[in-house]
Amino acid sequence: MEQNNEIIYGKNPVTELLKSKAGVDTVFISESLNPSVQNYYIALAKDCGAVVKKVHPMKLKSLCQSENHQGVAAFASTVEYVTLGQIITRAWDRKEQPFIVVCDGIEDPHNLGAIMRSAYLMGAHGIVIPKRGGVSVTGVVHKTSAGASMHLPVCKVSNIAQAVRTLKEQNIFVYAADFSPQPIYKQNLTGAIAIVVGSEGKGVQPLVKSLCDDVVTIPMCNEHSAVDSYNASVAAGIIMYEISRQRALSK
Repeated sequence: MEQNNEIIYGKNPVTELLKSKAGVDTVFISESLNPSVQNYYIALAKDCGAVVKKVHPMKLKSLCQSENHQGVAAFASTVEYVTLGQIITRAWDRKEQPFIVVCDGIEDPHNLGAIMRSAYLMGAHGIVIPKRGGVSVTGVVHKTSAGASMHLPVCKVSNIAQAVRTLKEQNIFVYAADFSPQPIYKQNLTGAIAIVVGSEGKGVQPLVKSLCDDVVTIPMCNEHSAVDSYNASVAAGIIMYEISRQRALSK
């Protein structure tokens, strides 16, 4: 397993990190933060054995390289990457059909964070990201995910195409999010499933798309305008909602 050391900032991400007790080392609290809020984070930090340091707001800004720290940050080993097999086993151990999100080259950390947040809330068992050609789980990703990244297993793979092959070998039906005559709501999305979401500019790689079992498309009202596609995280969220909806109805 591979760990990723990051400065995590923002109230929700730091709260979730401290509650998870995931190897938190130091918590930084702005001296300007409300005393009652300071005491809340001090208590959480004490409970997980972390050191607390009160710092000037400008020091916190420099540490986080962002003004959006909300007065609190933490330094910890925040992500313990798992294998694809562990994600699949996690689903079967819960007696659930695997539901996996594969990010094929997502480059914007805000998009990855938003996708992780939706994936967690929609019941996905894990997310797959590439080691190269896409963003890793950074502090911005943690903040955008509102803490969901602390709970959703993440697998980092060398080759997305090989990950798709592995999923298919495990009898998991793999869909690519792309253009197709068949709208998403006409597809049966209730079984073991993985959805591949492509990069913001290029979409799903041609090789990866060719390996997928089928394609899912979200209908658009203004198809012939200059706006020709959904934002990557918005598209992923809509697709995941439809998967979650169909799975709930099939129980």
